[in-house]
Amino acid sequence: MANELDELTGPVNDTGRDINVIERQLPARIGWGSTFFEILLWCLGIIPGLIFLFMKIGAKNYFQKLQQKIQVDASTIDNYLEQRVQILKNLAKLVEKAIDLDKDVMKAVAAFRGGRLADGERNAVANQIDGCFGRLFPQVEAYPDLKAHAAIADAVQQNSYLQKEITAARQLYNDSVMQWNADLFDWPTKQIVAARAGYTTRIPFTASAEIKAQARGTFF
Repeated sequence: MANELDELTGPVNDTGRDINVIERQLPARIGWGSTFFEILLWCLGIIPGLIFLFMKIGAKNYFQKLQQKIQVDASTIDNYLEQRVQILKNLAKLVEKAIDLDKDVMKAVAAFRGGRLADGERNAVANQIDGCFGRLFPQVEAYPDLKAHAAIADAVQQNSYLQKEITAARQLYNDSVMQWNADLFDWPTKQIVAARAGYTTRIPFTASAEIKAQARGTFF
């Protein structure tokens, strides 16, 4: 039998294809079949019914623990973002002392705040920080003396390190979200529990259109 997907003969899209994360939360749902299944277990005897009852209790506990893990993963991202904000503010002050820094850059930097963020805010703040660093670094590059400044060089290095940590933390968060979304539709036990609890899928990390456009640009 021939392979359903044959990478050697195509069809191939020569122009490529961009993808996006869909901003939609899907609820876990069950129909009459799930209710009939539970009734049938009790009709077969008290033992099957009790076993499934304890399985549902275990599934409920599992979802509660997984929610806490997702919260911790999100908090880790927030911690790294807060560190980047502090580095950005310190770097902007150091550069401003050496050159007449663009006042719009300083206003944007000063607008950042610390603390815990909602999912939507987390992506927005991360993208704004990237944008400010993108506007600040060219001004540093234009002054060789600034590049040699030890404190500025250290701040740039710390920023590079935190970018990698944020990427790793986002992947960890996405893995937890993927686990949650998959378990939501694991019938019968988990899906029944999720549907009756009103759980919905979660949205993984998304990059902004601006960041995607920058990724297609020329860096060197």
